[in-house]
Amino acid sequence: MPPFFTRLLSQGLCCGALLLSGCATVVNLPPRPAAATETLSATESTAAWARVLARFVNQQGDVDFAALAADAIDLNHYLHYIAQQPLDGFANDAQRLAHMINAYNALSMFNVVASGIPASHAGFNKLNFFVLRRLPVAGQSLSLYAFENDVIRPFTRRINEPRVHFALNCSARACPVLPRRPFSAATLDAELETETRAFFARPENFRIDESTRSVWLSEILNFYPEDFVPAHGANLIAFANRYVKTPADTNYTVRFTPYDWTVANSGVAR
Repeated sequence: MPPFFTRLLSQGLCCGALLLSGCATVVNLPPRPAAATETLSATESTAAWARVLARFVNQQGDVDFAALAADAIDLNHYLHYIAQQPLDGFANDAQRLAHMINAYNALSMFNVVASGIPASHAGFNKLNFFVLRRLPVAGQSLSLYAFENDVIRPFTRRINEPRVHFALNCSARACPVLPRRPFSAATLDAELETETRAFFARPENFRIDESTRSVWLSEILNFYPEDFVPAHGANLIAFANRYVKTPADTNYTVRFTPYDWTVANSGVAR
């Protein structure tokens, strides 16, 4: 059982029972924009997503969800493209991965708005947001949990790309910062490197405590350790050391910073 799902169960949310009782909700998209053509082009749709990021995301990666909810035409356009675009309909792995990252981030953003802009994903909200709400992806209805764990992670493990975890944004403050431009296949390797290094530059994600011979890491590394070790490092510290200016002793004890599930809403003070 994947670590993220195990953590949900450990918090007493009874996920399996709820799923078996048919509590999952299929979230329908708003009607397509009146001017939209029957076939949405990748170029036009990605341009719409770029406008969403430029208009509603600030430098800290927070989203003005209230403003987005009031003017969601561009997001709606991109969501309909995600809903119809086959995931195997790309010329190469970089194109497919860039699309899946952008799609996950857009669906997460939409899910916040469609959920009524909650203050946090913590508690039952986490189960509802990630597992019980199913969104349209490539002709299917997938939860964010299923999209990440059943589609994206198997693909990135096959192509040996662990840095995807530092590009996927679930709209929580502890997530990787949401960039203000789409990920692009042409520059994806450089973008993933930049985002991964920026992630580990945040003290809550990598901090050496010499007094206790400990290294504090983001819980993302605790959610998915098998994606990092041993293929990309002898242990989690060794993996993180690849992306920091001052590496830590790999024999230090690993500790994890509690995840901040507060929704990254620019309308709420940090």
